[in-house]
Amino acid sequence: MAYPLSQRIKSISPSPTLTIDSKTKALIASGVDIVNLTAGEPDFPTPMKASLAGVAAIVENFTKYTPVAGIPALRKGIADKLRTENGLDYSADEIIVSAGGKQSLYNIFMAILDPGDEVVLPAPYWVSYPEQIRMCGASPVVVKTDEATGFKMTPRLLQSALTDKTKAVLINSPGNPTGAMYTQDEITALAHVLEGHRAYVVSDEIYEQLTYEFTHYSIARHSQAMRDRTFVVNGFSKTHAMTGWRVGYVAAPKPLVDAMSSFQSHSTSHPASISQRAALGALGTFTRDTVDEFRARRDFIVQRLEALDGVRCAKPQGAFYVFPNAAGLVGRTYRANGQKTAIESVDQLCELLLTDARVSVVPGAGFGAPDNFRISYATSMDQLEKGAARLAEFVARLD
Repeated sequence: MAYPLSQRIKSISPSPTLTIDSKTKALIASGVDIVNLTAGEPDFPTPMKASLAGVAAIVENFTKYTPVAGIPALRKGIADKLRTENGLDYSADEIIVSAGGKQSLYNIFMAILDPGDEVVLPAPYWVSYPEQIRMCGASPVVVKTDEATGFKMTPRLLQSALTDKTKAVLINSPGNPTGAMYTQDEITALAHVLEGHRAYVVSDEIYEQLTYEFTHYSIARHSQAMRDRTFVVNGFSKTHAMTGWRVGYVAAPKPLVDAMSSFQSHSTSHPASISQRAALGALGTFTRDTVDEFRARRDFIVQRLEALDGVRCAKPQGAFYVFPNAAGLVGRTYRANGQKTAIESVDQLCELLLTDARVSVVPGAGFGAPDNFRISYATSMDQLEKGAARLAEFVARLD
């Protein structure tokens, strides 16, 4: 007989980015020549200092339990990084290290949300935000943005979304999936709106070093009052090519960090001891050479997408994604092998791109933007060139 699952698990959906990436990798493993532009995973190697620190941890038998919030040296190192690189003043006991940025976010939501609470969430959004909010019994209040606003939430849009039930507002800058980034003036304007409301701010800054036009500015810098209610989320996955090491962290006032630590003590205990030592070794290794390489890739793929009839693509200011609008391809007919297929949605378009063009991209519906799809340019220029050529060939077959 089948035993029932919880209502909680029935209410959530698997991550579409990880699902399509797994499907793509399975096709590649079976011998199909697929250009994989789905995963937000840099193709650079982990910094050698980080890898050697991880090896040293194994050799030295640093393989036992650690403090729940992370080893003291790493927490102090993160606090030093935030102070020197981001202008944020936190002590080591205001830092909690977790098994990736995803767990860091989940710890926050579990610590502050109750059933009936609301979280203001700009769309397009990273696919796990709304699911994690719902898992806590709260409701995401989605604020729609688009190319007209630069995929950014304006003060007016924020004000209209705030209610007595608002427990938190989420800001992701630079953002996934759009690469959109708030200027200091734009962050300040949002802070002025929030000053009139009682709400936490969850500031996801995991791409903060991958910026192209201007420097990242954290809302926690705006004022002491804003710092006191802000969770600054960051990690090592994106900027240090350490996705598999699973190390993220949160900086926040000590009572909030203590609350997250209490929750984490009953879920994962702490991140892997070896990964923590590797993360400590990674601190200070990031260079702007990485940004220069990503900028060249960004400029290339944006130019090639803009050249496609029926596609428009805003140029991102940060991260390593582009989020082209493909609504102009919906309603057209794809011709191949004597067959004609009417394209009825961007979801269907992405399926055709995978099966016929052998290019894997992520449909925008999972990000709250069904007219768009996401391309990650965290891959080699050779792969981007091949993918762009296949996209152009596909669009040329549309009536």
